[in-house]
Amino acid sequence: MSTVLTGGSIAGPNGVEIADVLITGNSIVAVGTDLPIPEAARRIDASGLIIVPGLVDINASLREPGNEEAETIETGARGAALGGYTAVVAMPNTSPTIDSTSVVRDVLALAEGASCEVLPAAAMTVGRNGELLTPMGELASIGVRIFTDAGRGVQDPAMMRSIMEYATGLEAVTNGVPIVLAQHCEVDALSQHGHMHEGEWSTRLGMAGQPVIAETLMMQRDIALAELTGARIHFQHVSTAAGVEIIRRAKRDGLAISAEVAPHHFALIDEACKGYDPVFKVNPPLRTPDDVAAIKDGLSDGTIDCIATDHSPHEPHTKEFPFDHAPAGMLGFETALSVAMGELDLPLMRLVELMSIRPAEIAGISDRHGQLVAAGNRANLAVIDPEATWVADGAAMASRSQNSPFTGREMKARVMYTIVEGEITVDKGEATK
Repeated sequence: MSTVLTGGSIAGPNGVEIADVLITGNSIVAVGTDLPIPEAARRIDASGLIIVPGLVDINASLREPGNEEAETIETGARGAALGGYTAVVAMPNTSPTIDSTSVVRDVLALAEGASCEVLPAAAMTVGRNGELLTPMGELASIGVRIFTDAGRGVQDPAMMRSIMEYATGLEAVTNGVPIVLAQHCEVDALSQHGHMHEGEWSTRLGMAGQPVIAETLMMQRDIALAELTGARIHFQHVSTAAGVEIIRRAKRDGLAISAEVAPHHFALIDEACKGYDPVFKVNPPLRTPDDVAAIKDGLSDGTIDCIATDHSPHEPHTKEFPFDHAPAGMLGFETALSVAMGELDLPLMRLVELMSIRPAEIAGISDRHGQLVAAGNRANLAVIDPEATWVADGAAMASRSQNSPFTGREMKARVMYTIVEGEITVDKGEATK
């Protein structure tokens, strides 16, 4: 079967052009006007809509195996597709941990037939406990390219050095594709009793806070270790102005590092916690207006490489606990694009780079995702209505959880179609599988 998107606005490096897109199988066959269209092709009127490469999320918790009450790979992938994502990197914070080839294979089997491609990341240490190296060579040999302890920073610098040194020797296994070590930067000794950002609002609320230095100290350590070992380090969910500046300086020095930010860290501030609503509890925590401004600057000038949702579902009843007992985390898939388009004053193509092209490169999947809308490229696409308005509602999302901090907020822009390997997984804003 073929599909043709007619009259859509296609985002490209030279701006936006109006053209038709013909898809046959899993590939884009032609882009242009007056295309020869097969009689049996499904025609989709994309007039007034924007056609972009499918989004790629390199930091999402899908909870399965082990925590299916909060999310499954099926429900998570469906939510991702509704948000325009054609590929998602699943974090290893599962039970059992994704720290062996058998669990990786289990996740891949569970992801067969999902609404988008799901790629498991693997833990750097067994059980994410920071003590024993995982069999990274075996994991890399079956396709794992991102290793992370997902929500836990490796505390021991000697262990982190060993991980980096081992990772640099795996290019023979990966045919030259570098292994990416994704670090959650948090020094536990500085942050372990904190539940929100340490600052004016934590003092007002009488809440123990997490200081900025808990993030930046580990960041500085890992930059030094990366310089020593030559390893490729990726900083997850950067939340502070100081962290952005550390990354900016390291890139000026020519280090091969990358970094992501989450939508809630450029759309929300710590004052949101003043009502003690645990939906605003996240790790790293919501920061100050100055941090938000610095993150936006980092996204604009290229210091920050990409936007990742940090999608973290939790069973609804756990987000009803008191703030200091509730788990940290927020839903992200279905609101990320709208939040980015609403909060960031960036050209459309820069958003495409941040949410599709660059994350696909970091994940090592740019052979099929994050490709421009052009003939010969894979048909992994999102079609967006930039003028659509809707009200976010965590309870109405595809996730088994409801913990969206944007519930009740009016959003602008919505994904109308998501196409994965030529298959329509979101049709007129509704999931098809």
